[in-house]
Amino acid sequence: MHRPTALIVIDMQEGMRHALQPGRLPPRNNPGAEDRIAQLLAAWRAAGQPVVSVRHISRSPASVFAPGQPGAEFQARFLPLAHEHVVEKNVPDAFVNSGLERWLHARGIRHLVIAGVSTNNSVEASARSAGNLGFDTVVVADACFTFDQRDYGGTLRSAEEVHLMALANLQGDYARVCGSDAVLDVLAGPTASPARPPAAAPDSIRSSA
Repeated sequence: MHRPTALIVIDMQEGMRHALQPGRLPPRNNPGAEDRIAQLLAAWRAAGQPVVSVRHISRSPASVFAPGQPGAEFQARFLPLAHEHVVEKNVPDAFVNSGLERWLHARGIRHLVIAGVSTNNSVEASARSAGNLGFDTVVVADACFTFDQRDYGGTLRSAEEVHLMALANLQGDYARVCGSDAVLDVLAGPTASPARPPAAAPDSIRSSA
Protein backbone atom coordinates (compact mmCIF):
# COMPACT_ATOMS: atom_id res chain seq x y z
CA MET A 1 0.00 0.00 0.00
CA HIS A 2 1.59 3.25 -1.16
CA ARG A 3 -1.16 5.84 -1.03
CA PRO A 4 -2.06 7.11 2.44
CA THR A 5 -5.11 5.37 3.88
CA ALA A 6 -6.28 6.67 7.24
CA LEU A 7 -7.56 4.34 9.93
CA ILE A 8 -10.28 6.21 11.83
CA VAL A 9 -11.05 4.74 15.25
CA ILE A 10 -14.27 6.13 16.71
CA ASP A 11 -15.21 6.63 20.37
CA MET A 12 -13.11 3.95 22.04
CA GLN A 13 -13.22 5.82 25.35
CA GLU A 14 -13.28 4.92 29.03
CA GLY A 15 -16.90 6.05 29.25
CA MET A 16 -17.83 3.31 26.82
CA ARG A 17 -16.25 0.68 29.04
CA HIS A 18 -18.13 2.17 32.00
CA ALA A 19 -21.36 2.04 30.04
CA LEU A 20 -20.77 -1.62 29.17
CA GLN A 21 -20.99 -2.69 32.81
CA PRO A 22 -24.03 -4.89 33.52
CA GLY A 23 -27.30 -3.00 33.59
CA ARG A 24 -25.99 0.27 32.15
CA LEU A 25 -26.63 -0.45 28.48
CA PRO A 26 -28.54 -3.15 26.57
CA PRO A 27 -26.65 -6.25 25.39
CA ARG A 28 -24.10 -5.72 22.64
CA ASN A 29 -22.76 -7.76 19.73
CA ASN A 30 -19.25 -8.45 18.43
CA PRO A 31 -17.50 -9.14 21.77
CA GLY A 32 -14.22 -9.45 19.87
CA ALA A 33 -14.47 -6.02 18.25
CA GLU A 34 -11.94 -4.42 20.59
CA ASP A 35 -9.35 -7.06 19.72
CA ARG A 36 -9.99 -6.50 16.03
CA ILE A 37 -9.59 -2.75 16.42
CA ALA A 38 -6.33 -3.30 18.29
CA GLN A 39 -5.09 -5.55 15.46
CA LEU A 40 -5.91 -2.91 12.89
CA LEU A 41 -4.25 -0.20 14.96
CA ALA A 42 -1.04 -2.22 15.38
CA ALA A 43 -0.93 -3.05 11.66
CA TRP A 44 -1.54 0.56 10.62
CA ARG A 45 1.26 1.79 12.86
CA ALA A 46 3.65 -0.89 11.64
CA ALA A 47 2.90 0.11 8.04
CA GLY A 48 3.44 3.80 8.79
CA GLN A 49 -0.09 4.67 7.69
CA PRO A 50 -2.02 7.57 9.26
CA VAL A 51 -4.22 6.95 12.30
CA VAL A 52 -7.01 9.26 13.48
CA SER A 53 -8.51 8.77 16.94
CA VAL A 54 -11.98 10.25 17.41
CA ARG A 55 -13.53 10.89 20.80
CA HIS A 56 -16.92 12.17 21.79
CA ILE A 57 -17.03 15.21 24.08
CA SER A 58 -20.56 15.70 25.36
CA ARG A 59 -22.23 19.09 25.81
CA SER A 60 -24.10 17.66 28.82
CA PRO A 61 -22.32 18.21 32.16
CA ALA A 62 -23.92 15.01 33.50
CA SER A 63 -22.50 12.80 30.75
CA VAL A 64 -19.62 10.39 31.35
CA PHE A 65 -18.19 11.93 28.15
CA ALA A 66 -18.27 15.49 29.49
CA PRO A 67 -15.01 17.49 29.35
CA GLY A 68 -12.70 16.63 32.24
CA GLN A 69 -14.53 13.42 33.11
CA PRO A 70 -12.50 10.17 33.19
CA GLY A 71 -14.99 8.70 30.74
CA ALA A 72 -13.92 11.15 28.05
CA GLU A 73 -10.39 9.72 28.02
CA PHE A 74 -9.29 7.07 25.53
CA GLN A 75 -9.12 3.48 26.71
CA ALA A 76 -5.54 2.52 27.48
CA ARG A 77 -5.15 0.09 24.59
CA PHE A 78 -6.38 2.73 22.14
CA LEU A 79 -4.36 5.72 23.32
CA PRO A 80 -3.13 7.74 20.34
CA LEU A 81 0.60 8.17 19.90
CA ALA A 82 2.06 11.63 20.22
CA HIS A 83 2.23 12.20 16.45
CA GLU A 84 -1.24 10.84 15.69
CA HIS A 85 -4.20 13.09 15.00
CA VAL A 86 -7.02 13.37 17.53
CA VAL A 87 -10.51 14.59 16.61
CA GLU A 88 -13.04 15.76 19.19
CA LYS A 89 -16.70 15.77 18.24
CA ASN A 90 -19.93 16.85 19.97
CA VAL A 91 -22.35 14.98 17.71
CA PRO A 92 -22.25 11.45 16.26
CA ASP A 93 -20.71 12.55 12.96
CA ALA A 94 -16.92 12.91 13.23
CA PHE A 95 -16.87 15.37 10.32
CA VAL A 96 -19.18 18.00 11.83
CA ASN A 97 -17.31 21.08 13.12
CA SER A 98 -14.20 18.99 13.79
CA GLY A 99 -11.79 20.00 11.02
CA LEU A 100 -11.38 16.34 10.03
CA GLU A 101 -12.21 16.87 6.37
CA ARG A 102 -9.69 19.71 6.10
CA TRP A 103 -7.01 17.70 7.92
CA LEU A 104 -7.42 14.78 5.51
CA HIS A 105 -7.41 16.97 2.39
CA ALA A 106 -4.31 18.85 3.54
CA ARG A 107 -2.42 15.55 3.64
CA GLY A 108 -3.76 14.17 0.41
CA ILE A 109 -5.66 11.39 2.16
CA ARG A 110 -8.63 10.18 0.10
CA HIS A 111 -8.94 6.62 1.43
CA LEU A 112 -10.46 5.85 4.84
CA VAL A 113 -10.97 2.71 6.94
CA ILE A 114 -13.45 3.16 9.80
CA ALA A 115 -13.84 1.12 13.01
CA GLY A 116 -15.33 1.74 16.44
CA VAL A 117 -18.67 2.27 18.16
CA SER A 118 -21.57 2.41 17.79
CA THR A 119 -22.20 0.87 14.38
CA ASN A 120 -25.59 2.53 13.92
CA ASN A 121 -24.64 5.82 15.56
CA SER A 122 -21.22 7.45 15.27
CA VAL A 123 -19.79 4.89 12.85
CA GLU A 124 -22.73 5.09 10.46
CA ALA A 125 -23.02 8.88 10.71
CA SER A 126 -19.30 9.37 10.06
CA ALA A 127 -19.19 6.87 7.19
CA ARG A 128 -22.19 8.51 5.51
CA SER A 129 -20.45 11.89 5.61
CA ALA A 130 -17.19 10.39 4.42
CA GLY A 131 -18.91 8.91 1.39
CA ASN A 132 -20.88 12.07 0.67
CA LEU A 133 -17.69 14.13 0.86
CA GLY A 134 -16.05 11.93 -1.77
CA PHE A 135 -13.73 9.86 0.38
CA ASP A 136 -13.20 6.25 -0.64
CA THR A 137 -14.44 4.58 2.53
CA VAL A 138 -14.35 1.11 4.05
CA VAL A 139 -16.20 0.14 7.24
CA VAL A 140 -14.77 -2.89 9.05
CA ALA A 141 -17.76 -4.98 10.12
CA ASP A 142 -16.09 -7.06 12.82
CA ALA A 143 -14.27 -4.04 14.27
CA CYS A 144 -17.53 -2.27 15.16
CA PHE A 145 -20.29 -3.07 17.62
CA THR A 146 -23.62 -1.81 18.89
CA PHE A 147 -26.50 -2.61 21.26
CA ASP A 148 -30.01 -3.99 21.35
CA GLN A 149 -32.54 -1.34 20.38
CA ARG A 150 -36.28 -1.02 19.76
CA ASP A 151 -37.25 -0.02 16.27
CA TYR A 152 -39.71 2.78 15.49
CA GLY A 153 -42.59 0.32 15.73
CA GLY A 154 -41.57 -0.79 19.21
CA THR A 155 -40.11 -4.19 18.30
CA LEU A 156 -36.94 -5.05 20.17
CA ARG A 157 -34.11 -5.72 17.74
CA SER A 158 -30.97 -7.55 18.77
CA ALA A 159 -27.62 -5.80 18.64
CA GLU A 160 -26.65 -8.02 15.71
CA GLU A 161 -29.78 -7.03 13.80
CA VAL A 162 -29.13 -3.34 14.46
CA HIS A 163 -25.48 -3.79 13.47
CA LEU A 164 -26.29 -5.58 10.22
CA MET A 165 -28.95 -3.06 9.20
CA ALA A 166 -26.57 -0.15 9.82
CA LEU A 167 -23.95 -1.85 7.66
CA ALA A 168 -26.58 -2.53 4.98
CA ASN A 169 -27.45 1.18 5.00
CA LEU A 170 -23.83 2.01 4.26
CA GLN A 171 -22.92 -0.73 1.78
CA GLY A 172 -22.61 0.53 -1.76
CA ASP A 173 -24.01 4.05 -1.45
CA TYR A 174 -21.59 5.43 1.15
CA ALA A 175 -18.90 2.81 1.79
CA ARG A 176 -17.80 -0.74 1.26
CA VAL A 177 -18.20 -3.10 4.18
CA CYS A 178 -15.76 -5.94 4.78
CA GLY A 179 -14.03 -7.86 7.57
CA SER A 180 -10.74 -7.07 9.23
CA ASP A 181 -9.01 -10.10 7.70
CA ALA A 182 -9.55 -8.71 4.21
CA VAL A 183 -8.28 -5.28 5.25
CA LEU A 184 -5.19 -6.70 6.94
CA ASP A 185 -4.41 -8.95 3.97
CA VAL A 186 -4.40 -6.00 1.58
CA LEU A 187 -2.41 -3.86 4.00
CA ALA A 188 0.23 -6.59 4.25
CA GLY A 189 0.75 -6.52 0.49
CA PRO A 190 0.44 -8.91 -2.44
CA THR A 191 2.57 -11.62 -0.80
CA ALA A 192 0.06 -12.17 1.97
CA SER A 193 -2.23 -15.17 1.61
CA PRO A 194 -5.99 -14.49 1.82
CA ALA A 195 -7.50 -15.25 5.20
CA ARG A 196 -11.22 -15.93 5.09
CA PRO A 197 -12.40 -12.56 3.74
CA PRO A 198 -16.13 -12.25 4.52
CA ALA A 199 -16.47 -9.92 1.57
CA ALA A 200 -14.34 -8.79 -1.33
CA ALA A 201 -11.16 -7.01 -0.36
CA PRO A 202 -11.87 -3.29 -0.17
CA ASP A 203 -11.25 -1.59 -3.50
CA SER A 204 -10.10 1.60 -1.79
CA ILE A 205 -7.15 -0.20 -0.24
CA ARG A 206 -6.48 -2.49 -3.20
CA SER A 207 -6.21 0.52 -5.49
CA SER A 208 -3.61 1.95 -3.15
CA ALA A 209 -1.37 -1.12 -3.15
